[in-house]
Amino acid sequence: MTGQTSVRAREGVRKREAVAAGQGSRPAGFLRAALAQVPLALRGLRSRLVAAFALVAVASALSTGALAFREARTGVLQQSQDAVIRQFRTSVDAVAVYTPLAPSRSDLQVAVDQVLRANQSQGWQVMATYRSLRAYTTGDVSNKLSPELRRSVGTTRAAVFQRVNTDGHPYLVVGMPVTYNSGEGTESKLSGLVMYLVVPQNTEQAYVEAMVSAIEHATLVALGLAVVLALLAASGVLRPVRALRRATRRMAEGHLDVRLAVNGSDELADLSRSFNHTAAALEESVAELRRLEAQARRFVADVAHELRTPLAAMSAVTDVLDEKALRLDQETGEALQLISEGTSRLSVLVQDLMEISRFDAGAAELNLDEIDLADFVQHTLASRGWQGQVETHLPPPGVLRTRVDPRRLDVVMANLVGNALRHGAPPVRLGMGVRKERADMAWAVIEVTDNGPGIAEEAMPHIFERFYKASTTRTRSESSGLGLAITTENVYLHGGRISAANLPEGGAVFTVELPLQRDSATAADDDATGSAR
Repeated sequence: MTGQTSVRAREGVRKREAVAAGQGSRPAGFLRAALAQVPLALRGLRSRLVAAFALVAVASALSTGALAFREARTGVLQQSQDAVIRQFRTSVDAVAVYTPLAPSRSDLQVAVDQVLRANQSQGWQVMATYRSLRAYTTGDVSNKLSPELRRSVGTTRAAVFQRVNTDGHPYLVVGMPVTYNSGEGTESKLSGLVMYLVVPQNTEQAYVEAMVSAIEHATLVALGLAVVLALLAASGVLRPVRALRRATRRMAEGHLDVRLAVNGSDELADLSRSFNHTAAALEESVAELRRLEAQARRFVADVAHELRTPLAAMSAVTDVLDEKALRLDQETGEALQLISEGTSRLSVLVQDLMEISRFDAGAAELNLDEIDLADFVQHTLASRGWQGQVETHLPPPGVLRTRVDPRRLDVVMANLVGNALRHGAPPVRLGMGVRKERADMAWAVIEVTDNGPGIAEEAMPHIFERFYKASTTRTRSESSGLGLAITTENVYLHGGRISAANLPEGGAVFTVELPLQRDSATAADDDATGSAR
């Protein structure tokens, strides 16, 4: 009897390894929320560059390694599988010729021994079955035969194989049915004899594990190189960025002559050039503005200074003429009165301009003296004849004392009370108190209120500006528009604060806060001073 066997692979490698990265997209809101949880130190450009380089390196190394591992694993296992099946088929063909169509158990044992003898150094385990008969060497391998393999062997004329893992060890299991030809030109039939082969694949498994270890090491090396490259790239990018940050800070501090060193021709170099051009244009513009401002200040100061002498002479003449006004006719007397009033207003304007020019030039100085604020305010009102026109709410004498410049404080009080009397409505009130900010800091609070229409909302932001008049009807009034500006400068010179507001029940309130020394603040009795209203 001649037996023929044919071997063909019915099942390929079914397990595939792949690396999937970046599955799905996160909503923008979730990304922003996640970024908000990252510490500020990790949100910098350096950290982001390092993270980006590391992610790209890991993804590249893993994807490349996975593809290489898949191809190498498939090649190793396929080559080993084909060689084993080819060798096993040759051995089975050699013994099938001498095996009866209805073999006994001893015939099966002889066939198994011959196959094993022909492949002694391969570590094979062979088993032969025919119906209920079974023969094997070096142990039963039935536990390594899956039900699927048994069913496939019983229904097909080709060899089938399967890779299994038993007790942590990989094996290649091959099932080869023996067929015979009943006659010429007819299809081969199954004889019922099946030869099984179990081959350990420890060598192949070790080779696969070595590839995995190599891929892991390559990934770590790639990650380290990526971090080094990221740090180098970050240093190259951050160096001009940090220089730009330092330059902008210096420019914000007023150093308009700062410039950046331009290296290269990339986008950062273009940014440095643009910064230099902007800084140069800004420096030129600011220098021109400063020159014009200084020129304007000098012009105002020179004009005011030059007007003082003729105004003094005009004032002296008008004083002499005022004494003779009663002996002049009506028209001449009215003309003389107009000249006298105009000269007086011009004198006030010149004095205000001189004072403003001193503030602009930084020449204004304080001549400090410790005074009683309540007594000083009373003296200011009395010197101008305002006692009966102003309601005062002041602390007792000697309670509130501090160091101020009496002349400048007199200007502040005269301007505020004079404005309330001229542009407000009675009653005009002047209150004084103490507000403690903390244990070592307190303020003397002076409030001047009136019962007039208040300040228009559109005028409120400009009320302390120079030459600003809240009412268009006052454009020809005796006010120069500099009183509140001079008041503000005097308050700031003392280190104080000034504000304006409208009262809920009507009228305007101007509040001046002057810093007190700690001993003055402690001596002040809040219960005795009361509120500024």
